[in-house]
Amino acid sequence: MRHLRHLAAMLVALVLCVQPALAQPKWADPSKTIRVTFPVAETGFDPQATSDYYSSHVERSIFEALYTFDYLARPPKVVPQTAAAMPEISADGKTWTIRIKPGIYFADDPAFKGRKRELVAADYVYSFKRLLDPKMRAPFLWYLDGKIAGADEVLAKAKKDGKLDYDAPMEGLRAVDRYTLRITLKEPDYVLLGYLTQSALAAVAREVIEAYGDASGWAMANPVGTGPYRLAQWRRGQKIVLEANPGYREEYFPEGGEPGDRELIAKMKGKRLPQVGRIDISIIEESNPQLLAFNSGELDYVNVPADLVANVLDPENGLKPEYAKEGVTLHRVTQPALAYTYFNMEDPVVGGYTPEKIALRRAMIMGFNTDEMIRVWWQGQALVATQPIPPGVAGHSPGFVARAPYDPPAARALLDKFGYVDRDKDGFRELPDGKPFTIVMASTPTGRDRERDELWKKNMTAIGIRIEFMKQKWPDLLKMGRAGKLQMWPVGWINTYGEGDAFMQLLYSKNIGQSNYSRFALPEYDELYRKSKRVPDGLERNALYRKMAELVAAYNPWDLGVYRIENTLVRPWVLGYKKHVNLEHAWKYLDVDPVRQKAGK
Repeated sequence: MRHLRHLAAMLVALVLCVQPALAQPKWADPSKTIRVTFPVAETGFDPQATSDYYSSHVERSIFEALYTFDYLARPPKVVPQTAAAMPEISADGKTWTIRIKPGIYFADDPAFKGRKRELVAADYVYSFKRLLDPKMRAPFLWYLDGKIAGADEVLAKAKKDGKLDYDAPMEGLRAVDRYTLRITLKEPDYVLLGYLTQSALAAVAREVIEAYGDASGWAMANPVGTGPYRLAQWRRGQKIVLEANPGYREEYFPEGGEPGDRELIAKMKGKRLPQVGRIDISIIEESNPQLLAFNSGELDYVNVPADLVANVLDPENGLKPEYAKEGVTLHRVTQPALAYTYFNMEDPVVGGYTPEKIALRRAMIMGFNTDEMIRVWWQGQALVATQPIPPGVAGHSPGFVARAPYDPPAARALLDKFGYVDRDKDGFRELPDGKPFTIVMASTPTGRDRERDELWKKNMTAIGIRIEFMKQKWPDLLKMGRAGKLQMWPVGWINTYGEGDAFMQLLYSKNIGQSNYSRFALPEYDELYRKSKRVPDGLERNALYRKMAELVAAYNPWDLGVYRIENTLVRPWVLGYKKHVNLEHAWKYLDVDPVRQKAGK
């Protein structure tokens, strides 16, 4: 009997010992779901083949770059992700040695034939070569183009043969051993660290690409990475579902942050990442349905459509009482982004570098009322852009203005001076040679874009320019824009690596067909851009950026547009949320209270 009592006491003690472990939140809990929306359809999930912002959110959860940003640190700080430490850089800035953390594995996939596949340095060599592969036509080729020592000969042979030999040695991209990557550059590039945080330089597995790649080498529908999530379902342009990667390495919510993060950290302390087992992404292109979905409890957080801000915020940009009463929180930032309109510099009407072509573009810019656009279309949630680099981004020059002022009388006078006059008195001007012309601006078929079209039409008609709108879905416009088939298109570019380079490269001639949608090609600008890469962040580089901005003001390949302010509403049952300008949709760090979520409280 005494032995039985002793055994019972031991069992009680054992139960008491394991209770704290059982009380810990379940890792990658399949009963927990985060529900979000994208306002624009994705294009696919191959990190070396895509360039759109929305596909990148998914890719960042599936694939991993060597470096990322500290989730809690402000201002944003680059930290290792799959790298074991920050890069070792030689004194001349040309040689970068990066060690990979051992024990990181790709998600299971049939391409691996049943074996567990570890991430190694050779995977980054292969992935970087994919970006350089001429057959890939990679939109972010410019990250590495012309920079890697020993690449030119290998790539020239690839162009000649129509196929890149991925096994051919390339001096500047080497796996020194299983876990050590060495990058050797032709000349220093002080922006490379930022590039190494981006999905385009994330690791893919060669076996996966060879198993699923199409004729171009793209594997858009079969993403397999080392990240916290993997693709579970995909209905193109409608629904994307991610599920937690069961093989994701042991990682916990960060404990270091700002003083204001104490409560957030306390609620997430000790939680293994990711906590949420499923991410549901709905593609909702129209503004009203987006906000309605949030209001009805179908979304856990949402970026408020700019045209509906008055429904959510009071005149002082505070949250309206009905939202505050429900425990909704507002997260508000000026994005490191530029919403600009480009002119195709190769177009026979709006393109060109001669005085009359520059005058046409400048007059259109001077004839467009950006303040009205901010008031009406952005509902006050934007700032007039004064230069290509937004505030808060390295290279922005406070007080500097590189945009033409809104001045319709001056715009009309400029058009008259260069021969754009209304000869037949129909209210619209003809070209200097007397031929009629119509400006064609690309636009999506959404109601929101139709409102912007009306503003452009009103403003252009007021200065005697006829404008029409070509309607296509966003992914189709993206392809057409990259191919130079659009005359004019309002687009946005957001910086996700913290450098002004992200905006200045948009007009570098070698990026035509990639990110240079305006197809701007000016040797003077190109030389300044190349110099800026060889100089670290500071006064010298800022001066170069300023000279480049002055050339933009002189040739007018863009209407600079606006800097966007983003307002995000977050439900009270979402835990761990902190708005990060470089890590939009950082699902890995989030948790939900499923009981409160289900109750809508």
